[in-house]
Amino acid sequence: MFHFEEELKKLPKEPGVYIMRDDKDVILYVGKAVNLHNRVRSYFRENIGRGPAIDKMVTLIARFEYIVTDSELEALVLENNLIKEYSPKYNTLLKDDKTYPYIKVTVGEEFPRILFSRTMKKDKSRYFGPYSSAAAVKDTIELLNKLYCLRTCNRSLPRDIGLERPCLNYHIKQCMAPCQGYVDKEQYREQVNRALDFLNGNYQSVLKDLEGKMKAAAQELDFETAAGYRDLYNSVKQVSQKQKITDSVGEDKDIIALYQDETEAVVQVFFVRDGKLIGREHYYMTHVSEGNKPAILQDFVKQFYAGTPFIPRELMLQYEIEDGELIEKWLSQRKGSRVYLRVPKIGSKEKLVELAAQNAKHILEQDRERLKREEGRTIGAVKEIAALLGLEHVERMEAFDISNINGFENVGSMIVFEKGKPKPSDYRKFRIRTVSGPDDYACMREVLTRRFTHGMEERIELEEKEMEKEYGSFTKFPDLIMMDGGRGQVNIALSVLDELHMDIPVCGMVKDDNHHTRGLYFNNVELPIDTRSEGFKLITRIQDEAHRFAIEYHRSLRSKAQVKSVLDDIPGIGPARRKALMRHFKSIEDIRKATVEELLEVPELTRNVAEEIHGFFEKKESSNFT
Repeated sequence: MFHFEEELKKLPKEPGVYIMRDDKDVILYVGKAVNLHNRVRSYFRENIGRGPAIDKMVTLIARFEYIVTDSELEALVLENNLIKEYSPKYNTLLKDDKTYPYIKVTVGEEFPRILFSRTMKKDKSRYFGPYSSAAAVKDTIELLNKLYCLRTCNRSLPRDIGLERPCLNYHIKQCMAPCQGYVDKEQYREQVNRALDFLNGNYQSVLKDLEGKMKAAAQELDFETAAGYRDLYNSVKQVSQKQKITDSVGEDKDIIALYQDETEAVVQVFFVRDGKLIGREHYYMTHVSEGNKPAILQDFVKQFYAGTPFIPRELMLQYEIEDGELIEKWLSQRKGSRVYLRVPKIGSKEKLVELAAQNAKHILEQDRERLKREEGRTIGAVKEIAALLGLEHVERMEAFDISNINGFENVGSMIVFEKGKPKPSDYRKFRIRTVSGPDDYACMREVLTRRFTHGMEERIELEEKEMEKEYGSFTKFPDLIMMDGGRGQVNIALSVLDELHMDIPVCGMVKDDNHHTRGLYFNNVELPIDTRSEGFKLITRIQDEAHRFAIEYHRSLRSKAQVKSVLDDIPGIGPARRKALMRHFKSIEDIRKATVEELLEVPELTRNVAEEIHGFFEKKESSNFT
C-alpha cells in the first residue's frame, strides 16, 4: 500500500525526475524538477490553477516514484528519454517522429560518392541538410551524379579496380568508370569538388559551364547532346530558384511557431541553412494544455532536438520559454558549440516568426477539414453500413475472395478493414489444400474453416499461458464478415461459423450482370444501397481490394510455376545438377538429344542419373520441349 503523506515527506530537496503511475502501474506523467520535494508536493495541493487535464490526472495517481540527478540539466535529459520511451498520457507529446534526410559526400574515400542518408555520423564524410523532402534530396543526388559523372556503385576502390566490367552508367556516359581505372584520383576529385561547390550554393559557375557546353554541342550539330545539357541546365536553375535567401549573414537557424485549438497544436518549423530557406515542416503536439502556448513550445523544443542529429546555431521562438537558459546549455552541449534561443520582437525576424505561426494555423485548419472528409469516407461509411444492416457496432470487417484459372492453383485471400481503413498487416493468403477443381464454394469453406480454427486455437493458447490478449490478425475476430457474392457464399460462411459455434454477422456483396456492386445480401434479404453514399463506396473498395489481393497471390504462384524447369521432374536432378546440365548443353533441346555417353561428359552426373535423364526424354515427344 502506497502512503502518500509518508512518501511526500521523504522527497529530497534535490533536482531529479518524478514519475506518476495509476493503479495498473501505467505511467501517467513524467516531469523534471529543480527541487523534487517542492515540485511533487505541489500536485497534491488544492486550487493552484493547474488546469483540468492535470486535475484529472492527479485523481488517477496511485503512486509516484522519483530519480535524483546531479543537476537540472541531467534531469532534463532523463525526462526527455523517459517521455520518448513511455509516451505518458498526460505529457504534451510530439506526435511526429520523423527522421530527416541528408546528402552525404564520402570525401574520406579515394573515389567519393554522393549518398542519401537518414543519420549524420561522426565519420570522414561531409553532410548537407537536414532537408524536409526526401524526394528533393534524391532528385538533387541524381542531378549531381549526372552533372559530374560520379560513381553510384558500392565497390571498394581502388582495391576492386578492373575486377568487374563497367556498369551501364559508364556506357550511357553518366560515370567516368573509376572502377576500370579510366580516370585518376585527381581528375575524379576535381569533379567531386565541383559537386561540393554546388551543394554549398554556388550555382552560377555550374550554369555558366552547362550553357557553354550546350552552345558548343549545338554549333557542332550534336543536338542530342545539346538537349541533354539543356535539361541539366534547367534542372540546376530550378534547384537554385528554390533556395530563397532569408538572411545575408548566412547562418543556420530554425524558426519555430505554433497554433493551438482545443485539443491539438501544430508547430511549424522553417529550416534555414547557410542563410537559405531549404524547407519547412510541421509537427502535431497532442495532450496539449489549453492556453499555455509557451509550455507547448518548450515541450516541442526539448523533444524535437533530443532526436535530431543536427542542431542549428540559433532557434528563433514565438514565445519566451520557462527553461530557456537550461535548454540553451543542453543544446550547446549536444552541438559542441554555443546555441542561442531568441524571441524576436521587431523587424524582419519577427515577421518570419509570425509567418511560421500563420502557416501553422493554416495547416491545422486544412487538416481539420481533411480529417472531417476522411472521417466521412471511413468511420462515417462504416456507420452507414452498420445502420443498413441493423448492427449496433462495427469496427473490424473482414472480406474473403477466391482466385483460380480453371481450378489451377486455387488460392484464397483475407483482407481486413478497421474503422473504414485497410489494415494490410492483417491480410492473409491461403493456398487451397483440399480442393483440386474449380469449386469456389469448397475453396471458401476451407479458407474460412482454417481462418477461424486457427484464431480459436491461438486464443486458447494465449489463455492457457495467461498472456494479455493482444489479439492479432487471426486471434482478433471481425464484427462483420463480407463475402464476395450473394446467397451461396453467405450460406457457406454461416455453415462454417455454425460448425465452430461462432456468432458473427455475415453479409454478401452482390453484383449485377455488369459485375458492378448493387447491394448487400443479409439475413436472406438483398438490401439496396444508395450508390452515391460513402457506405457504398467503402463496400466497393473492400470488394476490389479482396479481389486484387487474391489475384496478385494467384499471379505470383503462376509465375513461380512457369519458371519451373522440366528437369525438376527427373529423379536425381537437383539444383546443382540442373545448373551443371544447362551450363554444358545450353538448352533443354540439346539435353533431350544427348546420348548417355554425351550426358556423362557432365562431371556432376553418374551413369544411373544419365540413364534416368535419357529414359525420361525418350518417353516424351520432342515438340513438348522448348
